[in-house]
Amino acid sequence: MDGDGRVNAVQIRSAERALSVGTWLIVAGAMLYSILTVTPLAAVHTPDKWDWTAPILPLVVDAAVVIVVRLDAVLARLGGHGGKWPVVLRWMTGCMTLALNVADSALKNDLVGVAVHAVAPLLLIVTAETGLAYRRAITAAVAELEDKQRTEREARERAADERREAAVRRAREEREHAAMLAREQRDHEARLAREQAEREERARREEREEATAREAAEREARERVEREREQQRQERERREREAAEQRERERAELAERERREQAEREEAARREHAALLDGPPVNTKLPEEHARRIVAAAVAEGVSVRRAADLCGWSVGWVSARYAEHRTPGTGGAELAIAGR
Repeated sequence: MDGDGRVNAVQIRSAERALSVGTWLIVAGAMLYSILTVTPLAAVHTPDKWDWTAPILPLVVDAAVVIVVRLDAVLARLGGHGGKWPVVLRWMTGCMTLALNVADSALKNDLVGVAVHAVAPLLLIVTAETGLAYRRAITAAVAELEDKQRTEREARERAADERREAAVRRAREEREHAAMLAREQRDHEARLAREQAEREERARREEREEATAREAAEREARERVEREREQQRQERERREREAAEQRERERAELAERERREQAEREEAARREHAALLDGPPVNTKLPEEHARRIVAAAVAEGVSVRRAADLCGWSVGWVSARYAEHRTPGTGGAELAIAGR
């Protein structure tokens, strides 16, 4: 809704609220005034025992007035028309209210009282008619305003629809253009990809040919190197074999020489041991160095401790100590046993 529409709507609601409040104030005042005016009249013309029913008549009439005013307001708002009976009821209740209010003054020929008491009923009648007219006019204005607003809203909606359609059309055209550009781009990229693939395939073919030639050359070079290495390996194995044979011969000669030297040393030791152990027992102690040689020969030849002591002239204890120095851990017990015997 635009600015004028909002202002009109606010004004209409304010006018309806003012009309409704004013109407009900007039109705309430007229009802109260009517009750206060008509009740004494009804009480005068009612038996004494029924005086308490005097306020019922003005209440009934005023209730009819309230119904008329309320229903007229609703029908006017809805833009409807109740027909002739609401008009009859409205004028009948108005005339009844007017007659009841001025009756007491009219019976007394009080024209001023008639005029005074006719103000409220007449104001109520005119207000009801005027309020109905106002409400119908407001309803028509509201309907016109709503038609105007609906027309404007439909115009805005049509404009919005047109804008949306234009936007959709532009978007579709943009999508079609983008799709066309994308197709062209894909075709171009596919062509470039094919060309690139052909170049790569050609380059790979050339690389394979170069690799094949290089592998052949490398294979020949490896075979040549392997042949040279095989020859070198065979030559090295031959030299190593000859060197090993030479070392084996040398080791055999050295072992033979060492065996002969060992045999000679053992023979010389046996002769020396025999020379040292073949002598008779002595009664004096020989020099310690000579005695040690006799003990060593005795240990080597397995001579008893006592025999060695007789040959060197030293005590059995000293000879046993020297035996302990020469004997092995496994034979010590046996030698001590021999010495003990």
